[in-house]
Amino acid sequence: MKPFIDLRSDTVTKPSPGMREAIFRAEVGDDVFGDDPTVIKLENIVADLLGKPKALFVPSGTMANQLCLRSQTEPGDEVILEKNSHIFNYEVGSASALSGLQLHPVQGTKGVITKEQIEEEIRPDDIHIPKTALICLENTHNRAGGTIFPLEEIEKIYELAKRNNIKMHLDGARLWNAVIATVIPLHKWARCFDSVSVCLSKGLGAPIGSVIAGGEDFIKKARRNRKMYGGGMRQVGIIAAAGIYAIENNFNRIAEDHRNARLLAERLSQIEGIQIETESVQTNIVVINIEKSKKDVSQVIEQLKSKGVLVVSFGKNKMRAVAHLDVSRNDILEAVEKFREVFGER
Repeated sequence: MKPFIDLRSDTVTKPSPGMREAIFRAEVGDDVFGDDPTVIKLENIVADLLGKPKALFVPSGTMANQLCLRSQTEPGDEVILEKNSHIFNYEVGSASALSGLQLHPVQGTKGVITKEQIEEEIRPDDIHIPKTALICLENTHNRAGGTIFPLEEIEKIYELAKRNNIKMHLDGARLWNAVIATVIPLHKWARCFDSVSVCLSKGLGAPIGSVIAGGEDFIKKARRNRKMYGGGMRQVGIIAAAGIYAIENNFNRIAEDHRNARLLAERLSQIEGIQIETESVQTNIVVINIEKSKKDVSQVIEQLKSKGVLVVSFGKNKMRAVAHLDVSRNDILEAVEKFREVFGER
């Protein structure tokens, strides 16, 4: 049976032979005791890339974000973030359930909220209302279609936060993509944030894991909270080895994913009934609007599946397709042909 062209997410990648070999050969220890050498190596690599004193390996992106929120706030604090952000929409309400936080969403444009918008939402010092303790930004922004949060705006927000004694967290699950698209290094993106999370299992192609980075005191607190959340791991160097391999071998090749996403967007936008904001295709995500076709999203997804192409629903009239290292240019062109068949074009 021919394998699917799987465009559902960049999380669906399988470990390559080279990555499997790195996993097999990984030197391990007990990470809860802090003596897994491969984990230590990964944490040092990421801390150095992000320009932070320390880093901590964690099982997932959601845990990464939630540890950062928990470790920089107190119950009853308020967190300002963009309305369509991952933390607000896709982390099961864990900020309130686990940390007692109130999330304050602000409607952005293509995932970007401005310094002026945030300034209006900062709470005054009043006994009756929650304290604005943290600002969270997402880069690249998933629900906006992989758009890049401009560094210039981040720097303005940073100055605002500093004046108001508010900490900042970056959900940088796909920060690697922003780096490749802009040629701005990781440490420049991370400079304005007290904490940063980056994912290893998306564009980089590792099977599992994220890393958070920040100051020494922050990481010490986050390590304790990681244990509290059940994220303490033992001989986890076998997984950390995959992360090291991913950074060393798959980082720069993300540019290919961006080219493939652009190709997919350009070709699909030529099909009657499909609308794509091509200016928003800045990295590896393509949001496909089929409202004009009058077709049902779930039916289109099933029809594409029957033809060997997998995508996911992304709203009432939208689907999402994501380019990644297990999808070639030829796969993209074949997927376009299957879309043409579903939408009645030859």
